[in-house]
Amino acid sequence: MERARGSLFFRRRRSSSPETVKLRKRKSVLYSSPPEGRAGSRFDLLGENIYLVLFTISLRILNCFLVQTSFVPDEYWQSLEVAHHMVFNYGYLTWEWVEGLRGYSYPLIFASIYKILYLFAKDSVQLLIWVPRLAQALLSAVADVKLYSLMRQLENQEVAKWVFFCQLCSWFTWYCCTRTLTNTMETVLTIFALFYYPLEGSKSVNSFMYSSLVALAFIIRPTAVIPWVPLLFIHFWQEQKKLDLVLQHFIPVGLVTLGFSLIIDRIFFGQWTFVQLNFLKFNVLKNLGKFYGSHPWHWYVCQGVPVILGPHLPFFIHGCFLTPRRYRILLVAVVWTVLVYSLLSHKEFRFIYPILPFCMVFCGHSLNHLKTWKKPALSFLFLSNVVLALYTGLIHQRGSLDVMTHIQELCDNNSPNRSSASVFVMMPCHSTPYYSHVHCPLPMRFLQCPPDLIGKENYLDEADKFYLNPLSWLNEEFSSSILLPTHLIIFSVLEEEIKTFLITNSYKRTAVIFHTHLPEGRTGSHIYIYERK
Repeated sequence: MERARGSLFFRRRRSSSPETVKLRKRKSVLYSSPPEGRAGSRFDLLGENIYLVLFTISLRILNCFLVQTSFVPDEYWQSLEVAHHMVFNYGYLTWEWVEGLRGYSYPLIFASIYKILYLFAKDSVQLLIWVPRLAQALLSAVADVKLYSLMRQLENQEVAKWVFFCQLCSWFTWYCCTRTLTNTMETVLTIFALFYYPLEGSKSVNSFMYSSLVALAFIIRPTAVIPWVPLLFIHFWQEQKKLDLVLQHFIPVGLVTLGFSLIIDRIFFGQWTFVQLNFLKFNVLKNLGKFYGSHPWHWYVCQGVPVILGPHLPFFIHGCFLTPRRYRILLVAVVWTVLVYSLLSHKEFRFIYPILPFCMVFCGHSLNHLKTWKKPALSFLFLSNVVLALYTGLIHQRGSLDVMTHIQELCDNNSPNRSSASVFVMMPCHSTPYYSHVHCPLPMRFLQCPPDLIGKENYLDEADKFYLNPLSWLNEEFSSSILLPTHLIIFSVLEEEIKTFLITNSYKRTAVIFHTHLPEGRTGSHIYIYERK
């Protein structure tokens, strides 16, 4: 375009003057290559300036190493533990895998990483812990760049800059984006799909690509389709060739991805298993997820959305009134997602994580419209999010991971207790990771908590029975000293209740591990390790 305008200018000069103007050839950035930041430049990567991409990747790698706390059990038990079992043939699979509620497509990513490490004899426990998280961090970084690229297409570099800023400094994104959660991958795929979605003004529209990414997100976690229901409906409504869209894109993509998922699950389950249907039956039709806790219908409105947005909340509300009309579909997707999840009894912050990038679009528009108060607003957003990110990433609930380093020592070849060591984790079930963070066939046990799948009256799982009367349960379970584990792991609040059992069986406290400043229920501010002498 630049060259065409220059040629037109000189043609006009030539027509108004009898003299012929000769242009001498010269090397120039203007003529030799597109401006920096455009596709095709040798300084581009992923369609953006290479320095921007490298900065984002570096930030997410730093992000990865500055998140040393636990969030929810699924981060390990539905991904890394399954991958470890797939590759090394030992470990523990939770009841969801026995019942076929989870698919192997997502753990297969980490199983592939584990297999490569194993083949190169690099399968140390630290690499098994950190390499999957670094891979997730890299994917999240690419998603951040794609969100920036999309906003630069739809608006301009200024608006894109503020959306990008909001995305990078979001405390909840920092907290979750490097974790091996299905919700994290769901969010990454949502951003990728949005990049190819036919939003007004987008230059990267590709119906096949975005529908493939949505289908892949659905395979990984069936609820991933919820934010896309209004987006898919609008696309279908506005599409002139509706039949072509359905027959040439939606149906083929759906069949291929579903077939891909079925084949993978057939290989690892040993039989044909439709995990997506099982997942929806359990969580939606039967609503058995309430076994793990239920909340009032307004929980997402009063707590869920305000918490994950955090300091961004006022900017999101402000941006909703300022953002151009074409973004209303994103707001509809946010409201629709919150509404649907509000109908389910069991609620968690991570469930609505995939709509957070949508919210950042509105926050970025809010910052772009600010004039007088822009610098104070930026300072407030940055500092408040940094404080939240560092506290939740480095302090809150870190004991569940720190205790695993002590268990790893029992697997050391030089440890005198390796052959006889055994561990019993007497904490709420799935409080800690398992073999993916130990990587040796050490005998371990934890309190189990599968839901009631047969409709038994007054059903209590093992963990509930234990906490009704811990001392009585222990005396009955370990009536013979031969059955006693060599190491017990408990939250500090349990110590007084089982003190008699500890003294009688010669258990001595060997480690005190900080967990959190906020004890509640069955957990405490510290984790204790007891060893039988």
